[in-house]
Amino acid sequence: MSAATQTDAGADELAPLATDSLAGLLGSRQRPPRPSALSTSVTFGWRAMLKIKHVPEQLFDVTAFPIMMVLMYTYLFGGALAGSTEEYIQFLLPGILVMSVVMITMYTGISVNTDIGKGVFDRFRTLPIWRPSPMVGYLLGDMLRYCVASAVILVVGLILGYRPDGGIVGVLAGVSLLIVFSFAFSWVWTMFGLLLRTEKTVMGVSMMVIFPLTFLSNVFVEPSTMPGWLQVFVNNSPISHLCNAVRSVMAGDWPADEMAWVLGWSALFILVFGPITMRIYARK
Repeated sequence: MSAATQTDAGADELAPLATDSLAGLLGSRQRPPRPSALSTSVTFGWRAMLKIKHVPEQLFDVTAFPIMMVLMYTYLFGGALAGSTEEYIQFLLPGILVMSVVMITMYTGISVNTDIGKGVFDRFRTLPIWRPSPMVGYLLGDMLRYCVASAVILVVGLILGYRPDGGIVGVLAGVSLLIVFSFAFSWVWTMFGLLLRTEKTVMGVSMMVIFPLTFLSNVFVEPSTMPGWLQVFVNNSPISHLCNAVRSVMAGDWPADEMAWVLGWSALFILVFGPITMRIYARK
């Protein structure tokens, strides 16, 4: 028997399927509901965390880098500025905590730019989901990195002699303020990740913005020792307000004005750069 004859015999053995039966089979189940904004954002956040699982080298900047920063600045400036490293660590550690986590926020824009270059975002735009969920997912995933960096810095600080008078409540409140601010601040780098063409350009522009903001602040020293014109900038910098709030809360104080400044800056970043980022994303 030829191959053609065998094929015809096999086809004859299949029972014909009526059109109404096929429609009933396809429509027998209720169509699943459209995913909510929260569920899609959490899903994209989980995707961002899975990247760390597959590329654990991404944790280098939240582990080795913070340890290096704490050790270097404590023993480099401690004796000259405070007379001893034990006294200086009480002032320095909250500032280094702020500086390290804020500098990590720029990697959000780099991740966005990398996915755009690979064409992943073109697939996201075809999905029936809440449009901002990929962006929010990136930020939610990076919050894990902020928590890891904060834990590493606090452990190293405790080993070096840092003692927060605010206790565990003060430490958790300070870290919470820092994470809220970092989440809002990351929208700036997300915008850069969409605007700029390469990840190297995103990193370069981010460093040009972050370095003046972090070093021209009260991370390392009190602004009272600076020139008057520089004090005006430092005292009104969002990083300085964040350092004051985190430093005071961890020390057992609860400065309402500084905490209000931090929350106000956070809201401003989200309200300004959030819509701009989504407008750029919609036009990409």
